[in-house]
Amino acid sequence: MSKNNFVFSFFFSIFLMSCVDFKINRTDFFEIDKEEYSNKLEGFWLGQSIANWTGLITEMDKIGNIGEIKTGNFYTRENWSKNDEPNIWSPNNKYETIDFVLRNKNEIWGSDDDTDVEYMYQELLFQSNETVLSPKDIRDGWLKHMKIEEENFLWVSNQKAFDLMNQGFLPPETSNPKFNEHFDMIDAQLTTEIFGLLSPTNYKYALKMSNLPVRTTSRGDAALISEFYIIIHSLASTINQSNPIDKELIKISDLASDVLDKNSYSFKMYDYVKKKFESGIKWEQTRDSIYNRYQVNQMDGYDITSRELYCNGCFASGINFASSLVSYFYGKGDFKETIKIASLSGWDSDNPASTWGGLLGFIHGKTKIENIFNKPLSNKYNIHRTRQNFENNGLDNFKNMSKKGLSIIDNVVLKTGGFIDLDENSWYIPKQKSVN
Repeated sequence: MSKNNFVFSFFFSIFLMSCVDFKINRTDFFEIDKEEYSNKLEGFWLGQSIANWTGLITEMDKIGNIGEIKTGNFYTRENWSKNDEPNIWSPNNKYETIDFVLRNKNEIWGSDDDTDVEYMYQELLFQSNETVLSPKDIRDGWLKHMKIEEENFLWVSNQKAFDLMNQGFLPPETSNPKFNEHFDMIDAQLTTEIFGLLSPTNYKYALKMSNLPVRTTSRGDAALISEFYIIIHSLASTINQSNPIDKELIKISDLASDVLDKNSYSFKMYDYVKKKFESGIKWEQTRDSIYNRYQVNQMDGYDITSRELYCNGCFASGINFASSLVSYFYGKGDFKETIKIASLSGWDSDNPASTWGGLLGFIHGKTKIENIFNKPLSNKYNIHRTRQNFENNGLDNFKNMSKKGLSIIDNVVLKTGGFIDLDENSWYIPKQKSVN
């Protein structure tokens, strides 16, 4: 949507709302209060930052005992508040205490690969005033904001896609398995969840917005799993806060699972982990059974182990998806409990932690997240820790980031048949019928 078209749509929406004879059945729409949503978006960035930096303590500490790298028994709840163990890269690393990482008001959150590409995509949408990025938009954004020299905080499929862009490739060819052997790694999960929040309740349009960003780095099950997360983030706006949050979370994840191919390992993983949770066994038992089922026995078509990849595919989308579902179900919507389980579950632990930290930060909102920790927390963010060429030398804050998100959502709402009620400061978004 061009700026001129947006201005026309915006004022036409105002005109319609001001017409006395204009009739509309508001029960066909979801009403979302923009001020409340702003606090939720701040909660997303705050929750994701807390969980990201907490999960980094245990990242790649525990990946199992297959292949050349063996890490011993997985963590259990007893390891929380204890020293972590060496990860696969630093056998002599300085031990840290496994606990929540918090930044006080006078401190600054550093960006990491779980937040920085989402920040970039939001900025590209905001600056272009569009709702769908083109292949050239994405490539130009990556080339401008990613560092070509090390350390550039890009790994596996993200790094390969970036290399291909520097050779002249455009998305989605950057995830084509003929050119990118890492197409089924976890990368797209880290970079695209925000599209669900930028299209609240309208998950179909969220999938349209994110289709190319997902396929910048991922194909097959990895792409579907990323879309599962995007749908959950979009549907988070439909949660009824008066109902038990754990039941509401299962409702939206069941809806999101419809995007998964019923014959795929990703759908079978979802079904398997959910049934283990419903059986009443402890989360550690479910996590251990996931390891045995998918990495030891290679069931449901998940054949990563047979490929003899580095660290037995510890970055793979599949095993980290199954691991993330453990903390999603067993955390039951409790922010602290979910992040604890995610951080202790193994593999690429900062990624599931960041995903659910962002989601629950959004659901609860910034104010409640601060109340959970009984202290005001920093809302400052330094994107230049990992990326480059942003305004103000990369220093930003969650309130400003939230405002940009609201502006993008204005575009999305008007473009998809909704309207903005300025008197109520609310969006009205047409209700969707099904995922498929």
